Amino acid sequence: MHMITTPVQGARHVWNSWSPNTCQAKGYKGLPFRFEWVEYPDIAPRMKEIGARKNKLADGREMYTLPVLSDPNTDALITDSWEIAKYLERTYPEKPIFPNESKGLILAFDTTVSNLGRAAVAFPFLRASRILRERSAEYFITTREASLRKKISEFSPEGPERDEHWAIIKGAMDTLKQWYDKEEGKWLMGDVFSYADIIIASRLFWFKRILHGDEWEKVASWHDGRWGKLLADVEKECNGV
Repeated sequence: MHMITTPVQGARHVWNSWSPNTCQAKGYKGLPFRFEWVEYPDIAPRMKEIGARKNKLADGREMYTLPVLSDPNTDALITDSWEIAKYLERTYPEKPIFPNESKGLILAFDTTVSNLGRAAVAFPFLRASRILRERSAEYFITTREASLRKKISEFSPEGPERDEHWAIIKGAMDTLKQWYDKEEGKWLMGDVFSYADIIIASRLFWFKRILHGDEWEKVASWHDGRWGKLLADVEKECNGV
């Protein structure tokens, strides 16, 4: 399989994917794949070149987004992480990521998780803008400034506003803890691994890549180190991806 995604500069200048949920879904199913990295300004031209479709955003706009999956076994070209997950489940049903007909519930879960920390998104946007290559950083900052209608310097200034963003993120993780505590096992569905756990791990992976080292350690240590351990458990379950 061939996956097209954007790179992010992580620790020690290693380049990693912005799309860990898609990578982990394929890793869990044991499917081989290779990456093609595309910088933000090059996404639209590259997608037009390969014939990928635009995706509809929450605000109704349509634009080219990543990741995109190309499967040589079926000649399928799939855009959007959720659509890719559904395609992988339908085409390669071994080791299901939507067990017990849970696709609808996990879709609702994904939306709810996204909304938990939406009010604090300016802070991770600020951190993400600092670790991208120059061309991608310029594009990222310009588009996010337009989306949030403020300058990057105003996204999450040190002081009360930054403290509020941290409180929102902590509150979101408190809610996730309550949900996980409803079951006896380590996964959201108890002893059954699912795409819901991949959704949470993808957020944690993003935090680990964009936050400062001490900031990630703070998040990972909340609730007796639960989130650092969950990320490690999901990566292990997904064959190290």
